[in-house]
Amino acid sequence: MKFAVFASGFGSNLQAIIDAVKNGEISAELALVFSNSRKAHALKRAEEAGIPTLCLEAKDYLTPQSYDRDIVIYLKEHDIDFVVLAGYMKLLTPFFVKEFPDKVINIHPSLLPSFKGIEGIKDAFTYGAKVTGVTVHFVDDKMDHGPIIMQEALDVKEGEPLESLEARIHAIEHKMYPRAIQLFVKGKLKIQGRKVLVLEK
Repeated sequence: MKFAVFASGFGSNLQAIIDAVKNGEISAELALVFSNSRKAHALKRAEEAGIPTLCLEAKDYLTPQSYDRDIVIYLKEHDIDFVVLAGYMKLLTPFFVKEFPDKVINIHPSLLPSFKGIEGIKDAFTYGAKVTGVTVHFVDDKMDHGPIIMQEALDVKEGEPLESLEARIHAIEHKMYPRAIQLFVKGKLKIQGRKVLVLEK
């Protein structure tokens, strides 16, 4: 199988995925890294790893759907089987999701459905949550909403600074995301309504 990673920023989850593919923990080809920002460090990570890159910026398009249409055309021309979002700070259109049904995966730094959006860690911290964590889920046409593949919780330590919590959550992400991707690659995930069954580890 061939997959693409979409990233908008620093790309630490991308790096964990690159390493997992290299180490054989993900038995699929990372064939493309896409970004919606030419400033994304993720593109540099991909180039250093010898992975093809593509960058298109939404400001060059009249509508979100026309933007996503060009991305989809490129993905299909290059036989991409599924898409992994890793810090991709742009909502996919219903058109995109329909073109890759149950084939887009996302990771979010909170225990969904709590603290959706781009500041999941900070929002949980500011709210005073005692427990937060990480969620990997399938993507549908709503933000941080699709069926949940796996979650891992962690306690927020008394008096812990935000930076420490961010570091601990990112450490969980970097281990958890490759595991979830490999389950998908091996056909071990079955969606039943809102639930995702793991057929066998």
